Amino acid sequence: MIKLMKLEIAKMGLGWYVKAAIIANVVIVTLMFMIGYFEGVEVKNEITNIGELYIIAGAMVRSTFIVMAAVLISKLIIDEYKKKTILVMFMYPVSRKKLFASKLAIVAILTFVAIVISHIFTLSMLIGINHFFHIIEEAPVPMDYAAQLASIVSFAFAAAGASLVPLYFGMRKHSVPATILSSLLIVILTSSSNPVFSLATIIYIPLALAVFGVAIAWSTVRHIENRDVL
Repeated sequence: MIKLMKLEIAKMGLGWYVKAAIIANVVIVTLMFMIGYFEGVEVKNEITNIGELYIIAGAMVRSTFIVMAAVLISKLIIDEYKKKTILVMFMYPVSRKKLFASKLAIVAILTFVAIVISHIFTLSMLIGINHFFHIIEEAPVPMDYAAQLASIVSFAFAAAGASLVPLYFGMRKHSVPATILSSLLIVILTSSSNPVFSLATIIYIPLALAVFGVAIAWSTVRHIENRDVL
């Protein structure tokens, strides 16, 4: 399985993904700074504590990489079905199930790792920026970090599972737009918020979607031998 994953990564290349992740992190940090700074100037700082900053930054990071997971699914699976290049891989002396499972493992693992690293990076940058610009007066206490790390890992795990849900919509007609659009729907379901209530703080929704995503992946891999490539 690991060898198959390495072959897939070598074939696809990760340069574009790393560049996109870096750009996304810079954009998220910039947006968060602008939101915090201008709210502080104009409306006396609606972001009143570091916890709210964690929630908004986390939602933005997870939303970004759920959509990027859909792009990965499109590149690794949907496009290969559309262009019939998947036939070449199915000629390898390896079972289709292992080939397909390796592709899905790449999507889930990359999404999980990217979310954890990006979340830690964006929060570290924002805390550093806040130290100089005082967007939020409240300073995080040492105990916050352990709890926040546990939260980051939990939500990243759930998001990685939920990121597999677009596979169902994409495989129906081998449609890239359907794959991307379904990921946007997941983002809406898991990250919507307003001043009164935020879905981004509820772990049960992404966990439920993660169970659904894993079930879709398992079902697809299980029946891949009988799926018509044409």
